[in-house]
Amino acid sequence: MMETKDMFARRREKIDLFKAFRNKKVTVQEKSVPDDLYTKCPSCGQPILSRKYRELLRVCPHCGAHGVLGVRDRLTATVDEGSFRELFGNVRSRDPLDFPGYAEKLSALEQKTGLREAVITGTARIGGYRTALAVMDSRFIMGSMSSAVGEKITRLAEYAAKKKLPLIIFCASGGARMQEGIYSLMQMAKTSAAIGRLGEAGCLYISVLTNPTTGGVTASFASLGDIILAEPKALIGFAGPRVIEQTIKQKLPEGFQRAEFLQECGFVDEVVPRSEMRGVLIRLLRLHSGEVRRNG
Repeated sequence: MMETKDMFARRREKIDLFKAFRNKKVTVQEKSVPDDLYTKCPSCGQPILSRKYRELLRVCPHCGAHGVLGVRDRLTATVDEGSFRELFGNVRSRDPLDFPGYAEKLSALEQKTGLREAVITGTARIGGYRTALAVMDSRFIMGSMSSAVGEKITRLAEYAAKKKLPLIIFCASGGARMQEGIYSLMQMAKTSAAIGRLGEAGCLYISVLTNPTTGGVTASFASLGDIILAEPKALIGFAGPRVIEQTIKQKLPEGFQRAEFLQECGFVDEVVPRSEMRGVLIRLLRLHSGEVRRNG
């Protein structure tokens, strides 16, 4: 079969294209991988599909490390759909000491996180049980306790006592907020007193300690729960382990201040994986409601 002029031209074109590619005169556009396709575990460093990481509530499938879970994701994983109603959302921090850069930092974090403070408070239903609920978010100045955080926790505890509701607080904090000085430290006594009045009213208080729960929050309302739960490997304590070692001049035990160690010492009642937390809370609320006794 004789080659036509068109066939010969196409063959010539392919040969020229191959020569140009071999001489790097033609570039091939590579498909880029989206930056957010994978997430690296902050603990073991293994790559995880971001979609899968979100589905697992930011728990690493390789090492089981529990990553930071924001307020909205925490609510989605915990409460009945559409049941959360925010309370005291207008309470927000000021700058009582005129601390350099503090007001600007608060404004920037509001834009970044969508939160007005390091805690969100309100009511919700969990397994059908109406509950007063507070969730702290370590993305907002490490969940540090400002006067606004203390005020919101106090108001919520007082509301729960008045309405005879159980109270659940998901704690996550680096301690008192240094930019507010004594105003922040005063919240330890203030929140503790409110939790005391809640107990006098006969209401259940469940404290859930997440990573990290330290400083003034640990030394106040976080440690006062009728039932204290913790997420796996959560750092829980007042001062950090490095500070303690430098103070006592001794090496601390392995896993010191981690949730599992504190459970062994009796400080934490139960270490509960994030995927099981909602179910455990529902069972505790059911027990508190007396349904188990009524239903035999």
